[in-house]
Amino acid sequence: MVNPLVERPFWETKTLAEMSAAEWESLCDGCGRCCLIRFEDEDTGEVIPTRVACRLLDGDTCQCTRYRHRKRYVPDCIKLTPQNVGELKWMPPSCAYRRIWEGKGLAAWHPLISGDPDSVVRAGISMRGQTISERELERPEDAIDYEASDLLDDGG
Repeated sequence: MVNPLVERPFWETKTLAEMSAAEWESLCDGCGRCCLIRFEDEDTGEVIPTRVACRLLDGDTCQCTRYRHRKRYVPDCIKLTPQNVGELKWMPPSCAYRRIWEGKGLAAWHPLISGDPDSVVRAGISMRGQTISERELERPEDAIDYEASDLLDDGG
């Protein structure tokens, strides 16, 4: 039986659109997967992730080095919003925003559940130390050589 005196967490009681800016930002687990280069198969529409990261991603911290002004440096960077999260089929299946949109809730390793920001690393979800920067590629299309189909798991 649910205790009515125990308040449920905001991600269980609010829609993404109802969340405050601070609540919205806290959903990001800092894994870095959304900053990976992907390819889309033109015939099937399948999204193929790689281990090649955006040139602004710090591979050791999984943080964007220019987060506030990222569009200035990477014009095609897509800002995730409550309005577009359902349309972005390339978002990692493990992503909290996507999981909540799909009605799955947060995974046990998510820092809001575990209380530990490093739980995402221990769970193998974080890309920390597992990427190369797109700056290291000779040609952008070389990113396909770093295909990472294993990243299609939802990390549930």
